[in-house]
Amino acid sequence: MELKRAERKIEAHQGRVIGEITYSDTNNGMWIIDHTYVDPAHRNQQIGEQLVAEIVNWAREANVKLLPLCPFAKKEFEHQSDYQDVQANT
Repeated sequence: MELKRAERKIEAHQGRVIGEITYSDTNNGMWIIDHTYVDPAHRNQQIGEQLVAEIVNWAREANVKLLPLCPFAKKEFEHQSDYQDVQANT
């Protein structure tokens, strides 16, 4: 599987798009994670977790904070203490 960054999203590819995580850019140093999706045939393979990890890496590179509104991403942030450096204070 390959993760590809695109405009306001990251896609998981395995011959085709099998998952994605999307965000809105507030243009003030914060991205809002609004959606995570993995094709049902590819669930339970840690793809969603990899998508969240990749957007965290991207946010660190871009020096922006993340606000995880998507329930899946929000759960990942609650369980991964090493994501706290990029989590926006709300």
